[in-house]
Amino acid sequence: MFLLKLGEILEDWTHKKSVDDLARTMSLRTDRVWMRVEAPHPQGNLPMCDQHLDNELLDSETSDTQEILVPVSDVRVGDCIVVRMGGIIPLDGKVTGGECLVNQASITGESMPVRKREGSLAYAGTVVEEGECVIRVEKAMGSAQYDKIVRMIEESEKLKSATEARAAHLADRLVPYSLGGTALTYLLTRNVTKAVSVLMVDFSCALKLSMPLAVLSAMRESGAHQITVKGGKFLEAVSMADTIVFDKTGTLTHAEPTVAQVVPFHGQQADEMLRLAACLEEHYPHSMANAVVKAAMEKGLSHEEHHTKVQYVVAHGISSMVDGQKAVIGSYHFVFEDEGCVVPEEEQEKFHALPSEYSQLYLAISGVLSAVICIEDPIRSEAPEVIRELKEQGIRKAVMMTGDSERTAQAVARQIGVDEYYAEVLPEDKAKFIQGEHQNGRHVIMVGDGINDSPALSEADVGIAIADGAAIAREVADITISADDLWALVTLKRISDALIKRIDTNYRQIISFNAMLILLGVVGILPPATSALLHNTSTILISMKSMTDLLAT
Repeated sequence: MFLLKLGEILEDWTHKKSVDDLARTMSLRTDRVWMRVEAPHPQGNLPMCDQHLDNELLDSETSDTQEILVPVSDVRVGDCIVVRMGGIIPLDGKVTGGECLVNQASITGESMPVRKREGSLAYAGTVVEEGECVIRVEKAMGSAQYDKIVRMIEESEKLKSATEARAAHLADRLVPYSLGGTALTYLLTRNVTKAVSVLMVDFSCALKLSMPLAVLSAMRESGAHQITVKGGKFLEAVSMADTIVFDKTGTLTHAEPTVAQVVPFHGQQADEMLRLAACLEEHYPHSMANAVVKAAMEKGLSHEEHHTKVQYVVAHGISSMVDGQKAVIGSYHFVFEDEGCVVPEEEQEKFHALPSEYSQLYLAISGVLSAVICIEDPIRSEAPEVIRELKEQGIRKAVMMTGDSERTAQAVARQIGVDEYYAEVLPEDKAKFIQGEHQNGRHVIMVGDGINDSPALSEADVGIAIADGAAIAREVADITISADDLWALVTLKRISDALIKRIDTNYRQIISFNAMLILLGVVGILPPATSALLHNTSTILISMKSMTDLLAT
């Protein structure tokens, strides 16, 4: 018992320390940053953040400002920093110049890059995929969104490690009764043999041996199904859970955008428009462009370069000449507002009927819309069935939370059949929701895969991470499942329920059988040697049964 308790203490200490160390080293690995400062000006200095910024000349110094490389710790609220393509935004702030596409999946969970222009908010920990911008810092080092995630993980882990495990093991509670029963038997009978019979059938041996074997066997069986469980208590938590919360991107959906459909306009053919779009997009690959190129490749739509030089407008789209006609592809703003393209008069109704749940790329030739390419974050095909199966196994409420827009979240929620969904949420919102569920007396499972899910994974009764998700999510999570599909959740629930059932059965068998042996020994029917033989035989049989698989093969 002492060694088992010591092992539990060491396990908890190691887990707590590893998470603490990981959180502290989760720096953005951005030690220095380009800061825009005022330069001497004969007519006085202008506010450095409010000067006009030319996208193509962002990296050049002007007569009013200059860029200096400074430690990120020296940046203060109100300072302006410049972040270029491929760079990590180190601090929260507001864009005051330039334009860029930012991948902020690590913070908000949004699957598609977000266009940032003057007035847009920028979050620390997000990555500039294309373009460059100037950001006025609004939160100094240690108070940014990314730093909040680190602190929430640390705090949640401390709370979890401080909570008491389930009430003391039944074996521990029965030890004093066994000793008291021995003393009482001797006092009443003055018969040492009868008194020793009670000691020969102590409950602790069978309980302490069979229960860990049952748990370890369940963990081994989980591993065979590509489920990694960090401790038996988490299997118990899965069995007790009545609410499950899913992140959307990378969990209920695949994290890689794909082309859902191509809607042709102006008498064009869908395949030909996809071919042209791939021809243009392959020059400036980003997540949506890669989806277009891949879709054309899967359809065998090879293409020759028959357009002129491609002109790329950051965070907007692409323009080129194809067979003497100007072709543009990109966002609604770029195609219809900047380039002045129009929708064919007779196809206005068709245009307004486009599915709203998809992100859309617009392709126009000679100023007329020729095709709309619908991009989706594809739902895992098994997700609806998995949620229905989990509800049949005792989960009362399934919730989806995402940083994506209301429109996208609603479409996905409708398809997969969750009870509730929440859109445009930040990491702390997910953790607060789980705290609220706890206050309502519910036991919560959280399933996620990103840095933005880590606080919620840590806050939940049991956090489950997807195997190919972020390293911090896998570390904070209590259980990791394969990324192949979500059926592992159903398997995990079945194993957990079967484990609890087996443990309860073991308790009943051990208590009832050994109580009978004690009674027969006290009344003198069984001698101590026979009681010990039967006791140990039952212990071995129950332990061997505990080592068998919980699920039928």
